[in-house]
Amino acid sequence: MHRFFNSFLLTTFAIFGISLSALSQEKEPPVKAPTEVKQESADEVKDAAKQLTQDELLKAKLKKKKKPKTKADIFKDMILTIIGGLGIFLLGMKFMSDGIQTVAGSSLRKLIKTVTDNKYMACTVGVMITVLVQSSSVTTVMAVGFVNSTIMELNQAIGVILGANIGTTITGWILVLKIGKYGGIIIGIATFLYLFTKNEAIKYSAFAIVGIGMVFLGLEMMKNGFSPMKEFPEFIEWFKRFEATSYLGVLKCALVGCVLTVIVQSSSATLGITIALASVGVIEFHTAAALVLGENIGTTITAYLASLNATTNAKRAAYFHVAFNVIGVAWITAIFPYYVSFIEWLMASLHGVTDLNVMGADKEGHMVRIHVSEGIALVHTIFNVTNVLLFLPFTAIFAKLLKKYVPDKKGVSGGYKTQLDFHMLQSSFAAIEQSSFELEKMKMKASDMFVDLEKFCDKKKNGKFSKRIFESESVLDEVQTEVTEFLTEVLCGTLSLEETEEAKRQLLLADEYESVSDYIMQILKFYMKLNDFGLSLSEDQKTELQKLHSKIYEFYDVVNSDGENNDEYYERIMEQNKQLTQTIKKLRDRHWDRISLEKMPPLLSTTYKDILTSYRKIKNILVNIYETRHNIK
Repeated sequence: MHRFFNSFLLTTFAIFGISLSALSQEKEPPVKAPTEVKQESADEVKDAAKQLTQDELLKAKLKKKKKPKTKADIFKDMILTIIGGLGIFLLGMKFMSDGIQTVAGSSLRKLIKTVTDNKYMACTVGVMITVLVQSSSVTTVMAVGFVNSTIMELNQAIGVILGANIGTTITGWILVLKIGKYGGIIIGIATFLYLFTKNEAIKYSAFAIVGIGMVFLGLEMMKNGFSPMKEFPEFIEWFKRFEATSYLGVLKCALVGCVLTVIVQSSSATLGITIALASVGVIEFHTAAALVLGENIGTTITAYLASLNATTNAKRAAYFHVAFNVIGVAWITAIFPYYVSFIEWLMASLHGVTDLNVMGADKEGHMVRIHVSEGIALVHTIFNVTNVLLFLPFTAIFAKLLKKYVPDKKGVSGGYKTQLDFHMLQSSFAAIEQSSFELEKMKMKASDMFVDLEKFCDKKKNGKFSKRIFESESVLDEVQTEVTEFLTEVLCGTLSLEETEEAKRQLLLADEYESVSDYIMQILKFYMKLNDFGLSLSEDQKTELQKLHSKIYEFYDVVNSDGENNDEYYERIMEQNKQLTQTIKKLRDRHWDRISLEKMPPLLSTTYKDILTSYRKIKNILVNIYETRHNIK
């Protein structure tokens, strides 16, 4: 084995040596002559140049394959961009409005409660609400709904509607800001803030800012979409038919603005479209001004539709909104050339611009009309402010005229009716305020039932009181159902935590007030059952129940008062509740003593105890009402 291993090593080394020798003897490549090197370099350059030429030819062929855009392609891109921009703009307006309403809901409800018969105060409230919610339609529909629910009087609603017309002009000035290119950045930053913050106020403020970014982005897209329109002579010719160069032309432009606003259901959107068309040079400034006037009429359709199934008073408020804008547009169009000249003079004074139709390069180098958007916003603002100043001193006169020429419907009962307006659901703060008012009416209705039950027990001819109790209980059943349906819809919307808790609280209260009415009716039925069987309570029993009824009714007023809300007051409530419980127990014990001493019909005995039980249940419900009203858990 040792020998074999040595032989293997020797053989291996021998083979390795032979291989090295062969490698060392291998010839070096021949050295090329200088002329040969030059010839080879020239060939390589030619090959590279040939390859480069082929690449260029290939690129040229690819370019030839890509056909230039036809007018049909440009038109399609234009339409898609405009529709996309409009959609983003409208959604942005909604997000902005919903976000602001969610953040400022409690403040807006306080503002509503400050509306008084003072027309200037009502107008100021209308301005503030519209500036906050960024929609005159929301404010006007709210005013119509509140008149419908009797929360507001007609003259108060007229003041709010006038204020809404001033407040809506702020939208035009927001659109004047030339920050469309930053819309995407605003959306991105605000979206991250909305998604990753837990603070509710910051969260919904960011939601509103997302809406603002979408408004600017949508407006920028609409401008970009309208820009190629100048390449289509057909469009230019069509728009020339609506130039505001004559009185008829002004009316035609106003009609187009009105119809467009009715279709889109947003005067802010049509104002944005008008600014976009004028900015890129598709329409002249005069035409844009006339379109804006018509948009003020078109925006009245929202409130009018909201009043169709409403009360006569609500219809009057909607009719005033229509009349206000129609009359305003009528007299402005009559002096339209002078009005536009006045706007141009103002713009010349502010910016030194004598012609708003002159095109110029903006910061990005795009050819646009630099100051036309400001001119349009000025047209909108001065029109509305002037009309409000003219109408405001005569609100009482307009209210009287509306009551005279829009009379109440004959045969309509003036009794209690539920007037929850589902158009108000778009404004959670207004919807909650309306349902809160309905709960106050439920509270008063249940209070009336206590009074009617007391009179039923006192009077011999008590048929009308029993009838009223049954009617009231039926009404409260209906109200509770409608309030529940209404608030369930409200809870499906965008609400702050505070508004959510308020809506839940109102749902509970509606159920509690309806339960009080059920037990009052139940007590009435017990009395009626005794009458049907020819039985009656003894004088002592009647006196005991009358006193108990008075104490329960007094407790009802205490728990429903809007007075103190502190621990000390709550302790007094609970002490009164305890005393009532003891009173009911004493009456029950006295009743047991009474039937042990004298014979009493079984029905009379059980009915007395059932009445005591019903009062005790009412007492327990009243404690729940107080705790619910004051958020005591």
